[in-house]
Amino acid sequence: MIQKEQVFITPFSTYRTLHIHLPQDYKNSTERYPVMYMFDGHNLFNDADATYGTSWGLETFLNSYDKPFIIVGLECNHEGNQRLSEFSPYTFSTPYLGHIYGKGDQLMDWMVNELKPYIDSRYRTMPLRECTGIGGSSMGGLMALYGILHYNSIFSKAACLSSAVFGCKEKILSEFQKTSLSPDTRVYLSWGTKELAKSVFQDQRINDMKMLVNEFTARNASGIFRLIENGQHNETTWGQQNKDVFDYLWCS
Repeated sequence: MIQKEQVFITPFSTYRTLHIHLPQDYKNSTERYPVMYMFDGHNLFNDADATYGTSWGLETFLNSYDKPFIIVGLECNHEGNQRLSEFSPYTFSTPYLGHIYGKGDQLMDWMVNELKPYIDSRYRTMPLRECTGIGGSSMGGLMALYGILHYNSIFSKAACLSSAVFGCKEKILSEFQKTSLSPDTRVYLSWGTKELAKSVFQDQRINDMKMLVNEFTARNASGIFRLIENGQHNETTWGQQNKDVFDYLWCS
């Protein structure tokens, strides 16, 4: 069951759509559920809502999965390059993307201090850190990575698929130096073998993901890297990982 509602993002003084998945028995039970906060909510559940006509298929997957979840998907800003800006916690420049003025730190602060309390008050959630995760792909994967590091007291799990760390790797590494990770932290990272045309860039991204896993494990957290054979930078590839993501993050 997908619900859509408008939410006011205070730091940007604008409304944005939430795409919220509720378990099939939600209305007929009194149960409380763990929550995953995810980016690009319009691309998660239904092909009809997806930007390029293909979603992760997450609703179909969750309806047959053996554990129920509430998923809160935040739709991105579709104007110009504002998605890049709002989904980057850092300001940086690259030849490919140009100059990105990062607003993602403001967005994450809003998610933690306004959105999560709102969701916890409106829906039957399990609000504890142990029952709260964050996830996304590409720039959303970068935001999930930032969230699990910068707000480890809020999120215990993160799905970081094809994370766009290439322009701000050093800043991400600095986050590790500033945080104390709880040992129950679990992070899923992935990259597809056909995401980039040039092998030198592919090798760099794969090495980046392996490096991040090493950073997590060096701090007694749990991290895993999946190299997706023939995987591309798109929703089809990310959706193929639904079971691996939820099994790793939520199955002990």
